[in-house]
Amino acid sequence: MEVQSFSIEGPLLLTPSLFSDQRGFFFESWNARAFAAALGVSEAEAPIFLQDNHSLSRRGVLRGLHYQLPPAPQGKLVRCVAGEIHDVIVDLRRSSPSFGQSIGERLSAENRRILWVPPGFAHGFLALSESAEVLYKASGLWNRSCERSILWNDATLAIDWPLAALDLASPIQSEKDANAAGFAAAELFP
Repeated sequence: MEVQSFSIEGPLLLTPSLFSDQRGFFFESWNARAFAAALGVSEAEAPIFLQDNHSLSRRGVLRGLHYQLPPAPQGKLVRCVAGEIHDVIVDLRRSSPSFGQSIGERLSAENRRILWVPPGFAHGFLALSESAEVLYKASGLWNRSCERSILWNDATLAIDWPLAALDLASPIQSEKDANAAGFAAAELFP
């Protein structure tokens, strides 16, 4: 597995080793030992995943920016298994030197990349293909009372969503996401 880190400490981009022949291909999409090694921790110290989520989104759907506060924060291991998405994470850790900074990555069925989103980050994605299926493992269970959202187009965050490539002025969203708090009003991590 290839492991890429970012200028923001914590998140990782993982690219599994692919084995292919005339029959098709095979790769390990999840391996606890390899994930712990990528994080630089022992298997006992690595996050344990308690929930798997699967979403289907049509072209132009933007989901997020979502996160959960303590006592039920979630880390997420995100991959796109059909189609393509522009995946975004935002550092919400006030004590971090990269507080308020974001990372955007293309995840697709073709590139098979997997994004590790640690607790303390908001997460969202924009479906770029006609449809996109996203699977992600969560290190915590969904908790309505701890769940929060930040407005996708908050001016302070200045996230570069590729809407122009989709010929869209604004994305398709849930009512909850469209009415999310701005970054300045958001509840954040210490």
